[in-house]
Order: sequence, then structure tokens, then C-alpha cells
Amino acid sequence: MARYVQLQPGDHAPWFRQACSSNPDFHFDTVAGRYVVLCFFLTAADSEGREMVAAMESLHHHFDDTQITCFGISIDPTDRSTERVRPALPGRRLFWDFDGRVSRLYGALPADGDAAVAADELQAKRRFWLVLNPNLQVRAVVNGAPADEVRRLLGALLADLPPLDAYAGPAVQAPVLVIGDVLEPELCQRLIALYEQEGGVDSGFMKERNGKTVAVYDYGHKRRSDHTIADPELTALLRQRVVRRVLPLIERAYHFKVTRMERYIIACYDSAVGGHFRPHRDNTTAGTAHRKFAMSLNLNADYDGAEISFPEFGPRTFRAPAGAAVVFSGSLLHAVTPVSRGRRYVFLPFFYDDAAAARRAAANDTFLDSSKRYSAI
Repeated sequence: MARYVQLQPGDHAPWFRQACSSNPDFHFDTVAGRYVVLCFFLTAADSEGREMVAAMESLHHHFDDTQITCFGISIDPTDRSTERVRPALPGRRLFWDFDGRVSRLYGALPADGDAAVAADELQAKRRFWLVLNPNLQVRAVVNGAPADEVRRLLGALLADLPPLDAYAGPAVQAPVLVIGDVLEPELCQRLIALYEQEGGVDSGFMKERNGKTVAVYDYGHKRRSDHTIADPELTALLRQRVVRRVLPLIERAYHFKVTRMERYIIACYDSAVGGHFRPHRDNTTAGTAHRKFAMSLNLNADYDGAEISFPEFGPRTFRAPAGAAVVFSGSLLHAVTPVSRGRRYVFLPFFYDDAAAARRAAANDTFLDSSKRYSAI
């Protein structure tokens, strides 16, 4: 007998990567921060699938990509080749799940299947809708038919959703530390002057390519310039401040003892080029999995925008004063809003421990130079 995954309200939706109508390698975890509707219509070749597609289209006025976004899931390649199902932006996209990977994870196809969707699986398919909270936790499960009842149920559900920061009841708070007075004003100014004197280079972000962790550059995703501090006296001074003023609070709040620090960089988000960083996580590749915590320490205050947000925990943004830091887990989805005036200068190290360092050293990664980027605190 076929075995299906049975997701229920309260369960966390599985993360996956799959081809999407807007991106051939869509990372589903990055969609957090809004309500998500998943429509497992599977194929529009039969009447039930067409009814679900019609229901999805009739609800499109709810989907704006800010509060609510919707994905239809198809396992039928002819849905794409014939264009009988189409996305509509903003708000509605399609996952081309032709290998059934997503459908098996969520219970629309039997869990034990081959790399391609077999004919007998097509006969055993199940159709339903899921509504997910902004943290990608299942909020509601709605069966696929009849279409009129689905429209009514989903329409009422979507119209009655609470504000994004109150999806769990009271307003949610991202599990971050805000630590004041980490660096004194004189040291902040010294770091800014160093950047202004020596300049920065384009800062990419890390992705997996052919089993390796490599840097890629995409101004639509990230625009920032970084300067790597080479002065050993200055790096020692920064390390001392971190050890005395940051690490005790990380250990107290998270019961984690930091022993390693990665990167001594001064980063600049410049309004002249639209500096920003779209939602991302810091530890999603083999070469970055060791990163346990990140610190964003502001060096100045005379700018607008460039605030940190944690979409899984609501739309609130964080802006620490000059010399203060925001510390957070590298696994949290976070973003930096576009800077609209001036330049934001920030010191951006990562923290981890000896066990993570050993795992990082054992990883088959040739991009990062551990002799230059890693040190014991």
C-alpha cells in the first residue's frame, strides 16, 4: 500500500529546491516572511486539476507577494509546454515538479517513488491546498474539491489572516541579541577612515556549484563593497572587544561558547549604487555550514535605510546605533533593506566553535582560504 506524508497544522513545511516559473533553481526557504498558499493541482489535464487551477486564479486578488504569495505545483510537463497553466506576477507562480520531488515531500504523491513520476503514481496522486505561516509552518490544510467550496473556504481563510507579525498570536520577536557599546566612537571612526582610504571591492555571496562552494555576483540579490582588514594590531583590537563585550552574552543567551571568529571586514552599503542584500541564510553551503552566529556592528548612524530584517519573524527591522551590534544565528533568514541616503558602514564577522572548525576543515572546499579567514579567539 502506498505511503504518503501527512502534513498537519503546526508541522513545519519541508524545504526544497525545484524549478519554478520565475527561477530554474528556486530555494523554497527564502520565501518565508509572508503567508504562502500551495496548490497541489498536479496536472491541468483532467477536470479536477482544471477546477483547482480555476480556483487558484479566482483567488489571485489575495496574492500580492508582500502579505500572501501562491505557488501551484504541477507534475505534468505538458502543463508547461502547452501553457495551459500560467503564472501571474505579482503573487502567483508555478513549481515544475516533473520529478515529483516536492509532491512526495508534501504527500501529493506516494513517498517512495523513483526519480521520475511513474504512471501508477499518477493514479495514486492526491490533491489539496496548504496555507503556511510566514515561518513556513502549516496553518491550514484544505482538500482539493469541490471547487466552489474550496473557493469559499480559502477565500474566508485568506481574508481573515492576522498581520504578519502576529501570525502566532502576540507579536513575534526574532531571536536576536542587540548589544550596545561594543566599539567606542574613536574605533568606529578609525575603521570608516580605513575603508575611505583603501576602498572596498564588490562582495558576492556563496552558492553551491558542482559540489563546491563558490562566490557569485548578482546586483539584484546583493550590492555591497567590502574591505578586508590586514593590520594585525587592528584585528587584535577588534578581537579583544568581541571577546570582552559580545561573547559572554552569546554564551548566556544561547548556551554556546564561541572559540573561532571568521572575517575582519568593513562593509559598505552605498545609496549611490542602491546597496542592499535580499533574504538569505549564512550557512546553507558546504563551505559556510560552520557559521553558527553572525554579527552586524554599525560603525555610523548618518544614513537612511539599510536596516536588518528577519522575515520569518515578521516585518520589523533592526537598526543598532553606531558602535552597537545585532547578533543572530546564521540559520535565520535575514535581509538588509536598500540604503536610501548616505552610506552604512558595518563590521561583519561570523562566530563558531572548534567542532564546527573541524567540520569545515574536513569539507571538500577549495574556495575559502582558511589561513587568512579563520582564527581562534
